[in-house]
Amino acid sequence: MAVESAGILLYKRQPGGLMVLLVHPGGPFWRNKDNGAWTIPKGERDRGEDAETTARREFAEELGDLPEGPLVPLGQIRQRAGKRVEGFALEGDFDVDRIAGSSFEIEWPPRSGRRQSFPEVDRAQWFSPEEARRKINPGQIPFIDRLEELCAPT
Repeated sequence: MAVESAGILLYKRQPGGLMVLLVHPGGPFWRNKDNGAWTIPKGERDRGEDAETTARREFAEELGDLPEGPLVPLGQIRQRAGKRVEGFALEGDFDVDRIAGSSFEIEWPPRSGRRQSFPEVDRAQWFSPEEARRKINPGQIPFIDRLEELCAPT
């Protein structure tokens, strides 16, 4: 069975247009990766947990805070490795200089016997939708497309 995750694409409207918040995964594997490495704040769903609860929990765990407001469903995507991610949009603001998220521990360097701790997210940044499409995991681009459709003038 495929791993199921849920996350939030936080966005804000500015005079120049929409801006979306993406996060860069922490740890040595992602250290030198940029384009295609960023993601929406997301994480695995616990058994029996609804996607909205997962998305809110994971945003708070990875960044330390979550703006209030209703989540708007963006549907589900399937990433290359098979992981299914259910996305939600939330309009709000977040100070990217104030990340206070959780960390994980792994053996590093490999086979060294030493364990090191790394942040789940090492940075967050606001991007225009165009730039976000270059930065985000390619499987998650539909979330940006769907957000733009939702926010388009009618």
